[in-house]
Amino acid sequence: MYKAQYLWLFGLVLISGSATERTTPKINFTTVVGLKTTPTMRSSSASSLGGSLPMVINTWNFTDANFLAWRILNVTQGGLRQTRNAVVEGCTRCEQQQCDRTVGYGGSPDELGETTLDAMIMDGSSMDVGSVAGLRGIKDAIRVARHVLEHTKHSMLVGDLASQFAQAMGFRSESLATTESKAMWMEWTAANCQPNFWRNVHPDPSISCGPYKPKATPLTRWKEDRARTEYSIGHLNHDTIGMIAIDAANNIHAGTSSNGARHKIPGRVGDSPIPGAGAYADNEVGAAVATGDGDIMMRFLPTLLAVEAMRAGKKPAEAAEVGIRRISKHYKDFSGAVIAVDRLGQYGAACYGMTEFPFVVSNPSKTDIPSRQESVKCITGKEAVNVV
Repeated sequence: MYKAQYLWLFGLVLISGSATERTTPKINFTTVVGLKTTPTMRSSSASSLGGSLPMVINTWNFTDANFLAWRILNVTQGGLRQTRNAVVEGCTRCEQQQCDRTVGYGGSPDELGETTLDAMIMDGSSMDVGSVAGLRGIKDAIRVARHVLEHTKHSMLVGDLASQFAQAMGFRSESLATTESKAMWMEWTAANCQPNFWRNVHPDPSISCGPYKPKATPLTRWKEDRARTEYSIGHLNHDTIGMIAIDAANNIHAGTSSNGARHKIPGRVGDSPIPGAGAYADNEVGAAVATGDGDIMMRFLPTLLAVEAMRAGKKPAEAAEVGIRRISKHYKDFSGAVIAVDRLGQYGAACYGMTEFPFVVSNPSKTDIPSRQESVKCITGKEAVNVV
């Protein structure tokens, strides 16, 4: 199958770390909405599906990124030795396309109008991680993260010094602002900087812009934190593409890329570049990726929880629920999702704070539509009381 279907792909040239723009043909994808569940599974999570390798899966309906990753994975039969290339270049495609303006340059400006980037790549065979956070002036965030993984003994580089590292590795420095991101920032400031991420400061952050100073009053409880709950995390502000690739020999890579929360306080880093929060991979078990309100989700390491739940015997869909339900026990207004995949390619997802959550899967189980969009109905507030 692979030789007949993908022979032309062997001419594909992959240059890791290159900032060169690439194009892929537009593909029509079949959409499958509302996965059916078995009687033993809750309707709020997808039944564990799949079991076919190689495979690629990613958060949200970023079909072009998935298609490119799947194409790269199949450069070799069974995807052998291509999982890292697939994840890095698949996420790079989203960075280049500025997926929903929440990945890559020109989106999610902070309070000063600047776009900064976070990204991570994790190797499930060695448990090595490369990540960057608050990357400034460099468009190729996950490729820089790959260089951290492959050319340093560190796990994360941040801010201006991460940008200096990228330039030393041959990446070009350029502005990440666009006319659209500047307009986002100007509209926000014209609306008295609403909504924002401040609390317990003066002047009142709910009606004015800063600069702010600490307010000498007791901390409010999370239920009273209106600055956060008024800020919508979801479609067009969901922060992250998370992607997992597994080859026929059960080698796994997981990665993320994000430009963070829109109008964040400068210097803020979310869950995306944090191992165990935005993504986690272990060849012995499987992998997981997360997306949503990163400030809350990173406090619970939901992707690590999902992988460890699979290690303990839970199916992927059940494992994805573990982290989601742990978070919802403490934060009733958060919004997010987790995808979990075991080492055999079985997958499942769980979400909260949305009606449903879409993701894209490619594997050999359906040769007529190898790349397809699926979705899962989200856990409701009433269901969340049943904490795992």
